[in-house]
Amino acid sequence: MHDSGNDGRRRVIIEGLRPQVDGGRFMVKRTLGEGMTVEADIFTDGHDRIGAVLGVRRAGETQWREVRMAPLVNDRWRASVTFDTLGIYEYTVHAWIDRFESWLHDLLRRVDDDDIATALLVGETLIREYGRGAPPAATRKLASFGAALRAGGEPLEVRRAVARNPELVELMRAHDPRRYASTSERILRVVVEPERARFSTWYELFPRSTASVPGQHGTFRDVEARLPYVARMGFDVLYLPPIHPIGLVKRKGPNNALAAAATDPGSPWAIGAASGGHDAVHPELGTLEDFRRLVASAAALGIDVALDIAFQCAPDHPWVAAHPEWFRHRPDGSIQYAENPPKKYQDIYPFDFETEDWQGLRDALTGVVAFWVGQGVNIFRVDNPHTKPFPLWEHLIATIKRDHPQTLFLAEAFTRPKVMYRLAKLGFSQSYTYFAWRNTRYEIEQYFTELTRTGISEYFRPNLWPNTPDILTEQLQFGGRPMFMIRLVLAATLGANYGIYGPAFELLEATPREPGSEEYLDSEKYQIRHWDLERADSLADFIALVNRIRREHPALQSDTGLTFHRLDNESLIAYSKHDESSGELILTVVNLDPRNAQGGWLELPLEDFGIDPTRPYQLHDLLSGVRLLWQGARNYLNLDPANTPAHLFRLRRHTRTERDFAYYL
Repeated sequence: MHDSGNDGRRRVIIEGLRPQVDGGRFMVKRTLGEGMTVEADIFTDGHDRIGAVLGVRRAGETQWREVRMAPLVNDRWRASVTFDTLGIYEYTVHAWIDRFESWLHDLLRRVDDDDIATALLVGETLIREYGRGAPPAATRKLASFGAALRAGGEPLEVRRAVARNPELVELMRAHDPRRYASTSERILRVVVEPERARFSTWYELFPRSTASVPGQHGTFRDVEARLPYVARMGFDVLYLPPIHPIGLVKRKGPNNALAAAATDPGSPWAIGAASGGHDAVHPELGTLEDFRRLVASAAALGIDVALDIAFQCAPDHPWVAAHPEWFRHRPDGSIQYAENPPKKYQDIYPFDFETEDWQGLRDALTGVVAFWVGQGVNIFRVDNPHTKPFPLWEHLIATIKRDHPQTLFLAEAFTRPKVMYRLAKLGFSQSYTYFAWRNTRYEIEQYFTELTRTGISEYFRPNLWPNTPDILTEQLQFGGRPMFMIRLVLAATLGANYGIYGPAFELLEATPREPGSEEYLDSEKYQIRHWDLERADSLADFIALVNRIRREHPALQSDTGLTFHRLDNESLIAYSKHDESSGELILTVVNLDPRNAQGGWLELPLEDFGIDPTRPYQLHDLLSGVRLLWQGARNYLNLDPANTPAHLFRLRRHTRTERDFAYYL
């Protein structure tokens, strides 16, 4: 591959290369087995033909693997590549004047015999030139083609037909010296992560609340006993809040009370005590061996255990005494506790990331993550990453993924959009979103169009949560059982990654600490709870159904292709997802009103779906089992939240002939 640098004979221009993030400063994201389509504007002066390839290689390699690019329209070119191993890849575009294709194009347009004869001689010279750089076998084969072009005893049309021989075309393409080739200005990078980064279903629980006896502190063995319940609901990621020792100094009581009784367990986010810090487990939960057993038992059921990474300390964390320079001190010498006025967190000391020993602190925090990777954990939910320096995350994630490319990081950042997007660019595999507070049809359509239909989708993977231990929205507080079902279906179908905080969600926990608050009354953050998982009103079966549908239908396993559809009732929302490989299409319709039945006329783009508008087509509701027979672009439907407030319609392309096809069961 030849790059002539600033040689004035380099005539091909490469512009508008996509995908790229911030001019190549950050990596594009893909998952194992997922394709990446690269496009660029490639053009030159005059009428010469262009050759172009997409070059791809693993970071650190020197040789490019090439994929030929194909022209589209208006000088736009495209090529696609699929990744079969984890890690970081580099990609670029090379383009040059394809002298053989230019010659062949002109030859086939010539009509004068003298012109044709002369052009054939030029072609023979070109073949000889290409042959000089080819292996011996190819050189001999090219020489035979050159002789056939030159053979004066053969008719011109026979000799011209030789020029079109597919074997000759491939040989010339393979051994083109690519004189004065152009290369895109920057080598770009893409990080390839496990499939879980693209498609995952999270369930959060507090281990200490899993004991079978009310009031008793749960253990890792109790969580292990809970795994079949989690698996039956169809979750593949079990997320645990911090499992470390909890500080005694300034420990919080129930509902964030400043005074704690001797038996109050405190907040798991107040990390560290005499028994250890971020690399230790709470003694009442068990041992590291118990934890490793839990991870193995979960893996046997197809579940990954995700751990919370919270970079903060309780006042009695061992680091407070060993490294006082890592914390910010008040004028009186005391350490500043965490606060976000008017909120105060007296039981937590934040780190001072501007400490003189910032590198020592950074290395220690990176070491925490590496330690838990060593215990078998590959997924981390990071608490409040937006309150820590961006360079910390760029270094930490790159360091961990360099040695452990299977690791994934979820950013728990509910903050300004640009900050959330920056964290994703720095390497976070998934990100929390504003989904919990997007309630109207307009809000949902606008937000998810931004997330899935713009360049943001190249680096920001949304993970949708209708509730968390910190977020009990007004919608859930007052919407009753139908609203929990509505928000679940929206989360599970708008996004390929979603999660719930349970058992609070399936057991319809909806009481706030006080009016106007999104905090739960008797929150598990500050006390042990006992949950009756066998309650008759549990949503566990409905959740299991929705998650089974997600697993069985590839259209719901990606964020690409989300398309919203017209409805004449603002209380209804409709959208579809399409899987190209299977031809499957899933159409979701949700009643956003938890109290009243709502009906409306839905308009579908039948041509985009491949449906003949003159023929009936069938839809199968995967939630209810009902089948509907529709015809034409506009059809009426009605959804009563007292039953099921949503439809999940499945359509599949069934081809009869090239002119007679539609989506059917």
